[in-house]
Amino acid sequence: MSLLLDTNVLIWWLQESPRLGKQIRETITEEPKVVVSAVSAVEIAAKVAIGKLRVPGDLAVQITEQMMTELPVTVRHGVAVGQLPMHHRDPFDRLLIAQARCEGLTIVTANRAFAAYDVPILPA
Repeated sequence: MSLLLDTNVLIWWLQESPRLGKQIRETITEEPKVVVSAVSAVEIAAKVAIGKLRVPGDLAVQITEQMMTELPVTVRHGVAVGQLPMHHRDPFDRLLIAQARCEGLTIVTANRAFAAYDVPILPA
């Protein structure tokens, strides 16, 4: 099983937040392939730019140091977003869901809205 971290999970992971429980933290640590989407980098940058979030350090460097794999956004992913039912309107979340479906990844998320989609989820 390869894991795709939802943006909030990525932030909690990097900040070593107690919001990310011990069991899920161990699962992420033990998983050989943990993926971070370019979508999360865009979402984080947007929130930092409007003052909603502070992230210390260089996100790209942190992802590399954590031995995580970057996932770019492709045209195939964009097309897949358009094929999703409109259960949820957040464009970042919808793109993460589409990427997980296209790439055969399990999303690690605390967002209950993801459960409405046909995508493997690991609750955070």
